[in-house]
Amino acid sequence: MNLPIPINERDHVIGLPNAPIIVVNYGDYECPDCHRRHREVEKMFDQLVNSIRFVYRHFPLVNVHPRALRAAEAAEAAAAQGKFWDMHRHLYSSPDKLEDRHLHRYAKEIGLDVDKFEHEISAGTYTKQILNDYHNGINYGITGAPTTFINGELYAMSGVNLLSRVKTMLE
Repeated sequence: MNLPIPINERDHVIGLPNAPIIVVNYGDYECPDCHRRHREVEKMFDQLVNSIRFVYRHFPLVNVHPRALRAAEAAEAAAAQGKFWDMHRHLYSSPDKLEDRHLHRYAKEIGLDVDKFEHEISAGTYTKQILNDYHNGINYGITGAPTTFINGELYAMSGVNLLSRVKTMLE
């Protein structure tokens, strides 16, 4: 399976714009497997930040993880203030702390305008777009989270092998 939806302006992207390797990850902030994959990606990024590009897409499994959508909304509200990656790391570092009070604390810790953040979360400013992206992912064959693509091709190995695979590709 190839990456079904090309990288676009709504994606969250970090790393070299013209990197030879692009890793696209569909994730859910409440998903245990996504947390394991995130730890591998963090290691990879620490070592290869000047060699790769990383793209994150929300795929909240709303029927299984009741707090995943709210966490994705918090990430989007942070993105609106230029702090997506800061919030992203908080959300993945504390999978059992995704209640509104935790999201509020993370917003404060990363220096967001908390009133604006709270307003956007309570108004559901990003809910429709996140759910649309989720349903589009399903329509294009994404079946779960985490789902990772490397240079447009589905990567089916466990997260533990992700770093070594990308290093091999860079050589």
